Amino acid sequence: MTDQQEKFNTIVLSRIGFYNLAGMLEMYRRVGSATSVLEHRNDIREIVPDASQKLVNAFKDISELQRRAEEEIKWDELNNVKILCLNDEEYPRRLAECDDAPLVLFYRGNANLNNQKIINIVGTRRCTIYGQDMIRRFVADLKQYCPDALIVSGLAYGVDIHAHRNALQNGFETVGVLAHGLDYLYPQAHKDDAAKMINQGGLLSEFMTCTNADKMNFVRRNRIVAGMSDACILVESAAHGGGLITARLSRDYNRDVFAFPGSVGAMYSEGCNNLIRDNGANLVTCAYDMVKAMGWENGKQLSEARSKGIERQLFPQLSAEEQQVVKALQKENDQQINMLCVTSCMAIGHLTALLFSMEMKGLVKTLPGGVYHLLE
Repeated sequence: MTDQQEKFNTIVLSRIGFYNLAGMLEMYRRVGSATSVLEHRNDIREIVPDASQKLVNAFKDISELQRRAEEEIKWDELNNVKILCLNDEEYPRRLAECDDAPLVLFYRGNANLNNQKIINIVGTRRCTIYGQDMIRRFVADLKQYCPDALIVSGLAYGVDIHAHRNALQNGFETVGVLAHGLDYLYPQAHKDDAAKMINQGGLLSEFMTCTNADKMNFVRRNRIVAGMSDACILVESAAHGGGLITARLSRDYNRDVFAFPGSVGAMYSEGCNNLIRDNGANLVTCAYDMVKAMGWENGKQLSEARSKGIERQLFPQLSAEEQQVVKALQKENDQQINMLCVTSCMAIGHLTALLFSMEMKGLVKTLPGGVYHLLE
């Protein structure tokens, strides 16, 4: 357990090296602690002979940084936030291996950040119905194979929040990596989800309190999402986007990258399709694809999951007529009601009432234009 003085000094050092992560991390590792580095702040070239004048100057007046560190520690203590320094046992060890790992993290939650299996699920903020379905099915099936996995994402709109919500619903612990301090939440629309995650996962950030969710902070936080995970799952992405940045960082960190394919020409599958085409990601269609590729198969558990998981009969408790509608939508999803009358062989009046009942059960969803979508 890191003592209070080392925590204080690590926060100060992290602010000095905020824009030179790799250089400050190298210095920290060379000396062994933030306290040792700051003991040499007036003769920094004794430990780094080739230190630039800019770096030497950065250590000259640290009084304001020390004041902010004191404020941060007080706030964290009052709000049950753990300060995780690089040498702490609770610090994510996978992330610590990276050349640009943050010296300190702020964490509020109960999940083990060194869980045996950690994956991140990322992608566009404009997640389509297709993307939502892929996340829902992937997480539900993953429960059969790796029930103790930790699911990480960024708590943003779209793919991120659907990943967190499905993780919570399926009993997974899930951690949101934030692009700002833990004293507020962006977006506020996800406040209730974040509250649940604190008790079933957590919130993690390298940023101190009073830090806004600036654009560049989202890029910085992506390296934490990538670095602390074993694998990256890209669900949907346009040709350019934050999900692709996380996938690239994951490859740079020698992590496994997987992507769901989409229709040719679909805007929010273009990034995934390009990545698969260029051998930047393994194609994945279900949780088993990822589990097998990662070597996470588990004998009896896997056999049982396959027999009653992916190959299970969907919605076995439904009436015969409801099963009829399900089968019609399984053959071709997203049908207008007139077409569904033909494919399900039902009168429109009876079908309308049946679809309303199925929508209340969460089995189908109405899309614009009177189209019905099966939620698998």
